[in-house]
Amino acid sequence: MSAEQQNNEEVTIDLRRLFILIRKHIISILIWMIGLGLIAYGVSEYVLVPKYTASTQLLVNRKTADANQVYANQQADINAVTTYKDIITSNVILKGASKYLANPVTLVKKATPAKKAVYKTNDGTRTLVKKAVKAKPAVYKRESKSYSVSANELASAVSVTTTTSSQVFTLSATAETPAKAQAIANAVAKEFKEQIPKIMDVNNVTIVAEAAKGTKSYPNVKMITMVGVLAGLVISLLIIIIKDLSDTTVREDSFMTNELGLTNLGEIAHITMPKDWTFTAKTAEKRGSSRRRV
Repeated sequence: MSAEQQNNEEVTIDLRRLFILIRKHIISILIWMIGLGLIAYGVSEYVLVPKYTASTQLLVNRKTADANQVYANQQADINAVTTYKDIITSNVILKGASKYLANPVTLVKKATPAKKAVYKTNDGTRTLVKKAVKAKPAVYKRESKSYSVSANELASAVSVTTTTSSQVFTLSATAETPAKAQAIANAVAKEFKEQIPKIMDVNNVTIVAEAAKGTKSYPNVKMITMVGVLAGLVISLLIIIIKDLSDTTVREDSFMTNELGLTNLGEIAHITMPKDWTFTAKTAEKRGSSRRRV
């Protein structure tokens, strides 16, 4: 027998032995898999702090009346997306967004100062030309709940993704609650749109869609549960294989002859005796006397 055939035979024997071990300990393997799967599910569902992600899309679009410049401007805007990606996560934008999140209000109507009535006197008669106007305070609209988030925290919560040959890029924010993730994404996008004309002397950024309430992005309960089930399978197999390898019981005659070099003198068959049968001296004597009579 060649060395290659011997190796193939050993592999076949090992695989057969592994299959026998799996079939023998299938219940314990299932217990390990189900147990660790339930533990992983419980940890991911009730122990780990969930994270939610909200996204908003921004469009870079330079408006021009010259048809010959449309393609050139479009390519320039696409190339500028990378620059915008760096600016949107810069400290200047994040500081402004942090300040806005602390008091997320938007001016709806400016304050109106008070004005006195205007009269005109003609031939001793005083005539009202313009009525007095009472002062009106500015009207503000609260966009969301106030959140205390520093610029450093925003830097780790915000990410920007771009698509090749696209003028649209996506701004995503991750937080502990869906509403907070939504507020952060919209605040950073709003601050970026307001500050970009001052930074690059352009006004070609549009918020395509404001962020909706965030969806759960961490932890992935299904994936973690599957990892727990797989870990249970691997651990149970390792325990079974290690216990089997540490068992020094001789299972085959070939081990005695091939490995230890002993000579096989014969085999003793396994005899199964009836449960109600007992061998005593009286039984042996009866058998002996019956043989003598014969």
